[in-house]
Amino acid sequence: MEVRNYKSILSELDTEVAIKYIKDNFENELAKKLDLIRVSAPLFTYSDSGINDDLNGIERPVSFDIKSIPNKEAVVVHSLAKWKRLALARYKIPLHNGIYTDMNAIRRDENMDNIHSIYVDQWDWEKVISKEDRNLTYLKKTVREIYNVMKKINEKTIKKYPSLVNYFPKNIEFITSKKLLKLYPNLSSKERELEYAKTHNHAIFVIGIGKKLSNKNPHDLRAPDYDDWSLNGDIILYYPPLNDVVELSSMGIRVDKESLVKQLKITNTLDRLNLFWHKLLMEDKLPLSIGGGIGQSRMCLVMLNKVHIGEVEASIWDDKTIEFCKKHNIHLL
Repeated sequence: MEVRNYKSILSELDTEVAIKYIKDNFENELAKKLDLIRVSAPLFTYSDSGINDDLNGIERPVSFDIKSIPNKEAVVVHSLAKWKRLALARYKIPLHNGIYTDMNAIRRDENMDNIHSIYVDQWDWEKVISKEDRNLTYLKKTVREIYNVMKKINEKTIKKYPSLVNYFPKNIEFITSKKLLKLYPNLSSKERELEYAKTHNHAIFVIGIGKKLSNKNPHDLRAPDYDDWSLNGDIILYYPPLNDVVELSSMGIRVDKESLVKQLKITNTLDRLNLFWHKLLMEDKLPLSIGGGIGQSRMCLVMLNKVHIGEVEASIWDDKTIEFCKKHNIHLL
């Protein structure tokens, strides 16, 4: 990715202070806006529980054996979408209230670049909803609430560090993956996002991730057993310093029994119904919910006007990335 004449606005130490400022303020505001309480969450789970998320369906989780628990394999979580519904039931969270947690993960198969790392840090949140809430109107309402919190924290951060530039547009626009394909049939899904967000100067929420479109491909791959593919999407921001889009959040209304079976049939994975988590859902032992993940480092990258995710999180990088960053005055943490 092309980066020219870059100089970080904040020093490395100021950056660390600003990261904590953003994270502390954002999670407090998010909790108030969505009526969430913070809970503790696991870093790993059993591989045969069905709790870990498949993400795009091809990523390999980091796995390991345990000396004190023979014949059992554990895996580092990819995200906590399924675990959070278990937690909602366990804590007996009331309707329209929810939970959030700091999620840390390792995604070993991630292709590393300016906005991708094998280390993942995000706020995972989940909220109890009713059957009547399972619609686009409720989804859009929740997206606007989250985006407004992002804007509010961005404005507070700029007030604290006036040299920073505001890259958060005033509005967030909703567009379906189906419409994006119709507008730009010859572009890839990521190119469609970039073209639309850049041209319209809006943050966008792309609705409908996972289901196949008219070109026989989904806008992006999504596991069949957490989001309802017709009621989910991504918050995406056009970011001028990289001339690219940054996905800040993936979220959606979660599967109910009907959409779970439908999507498992489509992906030929009905055998998952034999897993612990899936059995609970089919037996109505898990609440209906909406939830998602919000990228902590990606949000800090945009708010602090950085050009590489390694400037706002500590990870490991290949030699090519390290040399690129040295050449372009990018200081990796």
